[in-house]
Amino acid sequence: MMKILGKYGKDDLAILYIAKHDGKIVEFVESLQPPIPREKKWVLIISTMYGCPVGCLMCDAGEYYHGNVSADGMLKEIDFMIKNRFPDGKIPINKFKIQFARMGEPTLNEHVLEVIKTLPERYEAAGLMPCISTVAPNGCEKFLDELIKIKDELFSDGNFQIQFSIHSTDDNERHKWMTKNIWSLKKIAEFGNRWFKEGDRKVTLNFAVAEDSKIDPKVVKELFNPKKYWIKLTPINPTNKAVNNKIQSGITEDNTEYFPLVQEFRNLGFDAAISIGEWEENDIGTNCGQFATQYKDGKVGIKDSYTTTNYTMD
Repeated sequence: MMKILGKYGKDDLAILYIAKHDGKIVEFVESLQPPIPREKKWVLIISTMYGCPVGCLMCDAGEYYHGNVSADGMLKEIDFMIKNRFPDGKIPINKFKIQFARMGEPTLNEHVLEVIKTLPERYEAAGLMPCISTVAPNGCEKFLDELIKIKDELFSDGNFQIQFSIHSTDDNERHKWMTKNIWSLKKIAEFGNRWFKEGDRKVTLNFAVAEDSKIDPKVVKELFNPKKYWIKLTPINPTNKAVNNKIQSGITEDNTEYFPLVQEFRNLGFDAAISIGEWEENDIGTNCGQFATQYKDGKVGIKDSYTTTNYTMD
């Protein structure tokens, strides 16, 4: 049983839900990309773990780790958001993305594969596109090899998105920000070359950009083929961890129109862009997070406009 404890946000932008499942707190998000209407694009972002064992310096999810969310639990997260808007399970949306990217490292939870395989038969959604975001921790090899098979069988022709969050081209900085127990850039490139087939979406290489980030586009070009990869630069969101670790974002509202690093990547042949939600989402808590790490006794620390409900899903 999953009980929705509350929600926070705006219907025309993004809503974050806090829930209790198997006695543990979890969170998930539905969001839009204004001015694109919901019938054109709708994104669900679900948690695959209760917290996260990786412990990235800018991510609040790593404040604790209470295990993996079950396949049933993840499907309940998805079902709640779908049934709230499309009770018959038919989702008439051009681009319907389900991102396994809220709390947790999805490649360390084998139940994620089970959920992804279930999606096409569970929902009537021609625009369905599952999305995996990973830091590529050691031990994820079997998961990602199986994911290639699932993608080729069920989500060919560009209907699956995979993202590697690499953040830096400097090994020491990557190990400091995330963990030493992650794949090298070379290993990520070797996997991506096996992953990518004609017609697939390009593999995303994501850099969360701090003021002093070490990001060398030439290092990326040496390892990654611009025909198979695209570059996404994102701000450092104002999480508790980022603030406590004094990590300042190199991307701000003032410099998004022209950011030299974008042009440096483009000059080397990459598709590259700054990717941000609405800045207002930082206040809502859907760009960053995580509310679940702050949830105590029915209240969410610094967020006073939190709304509670008593919805229960069997």
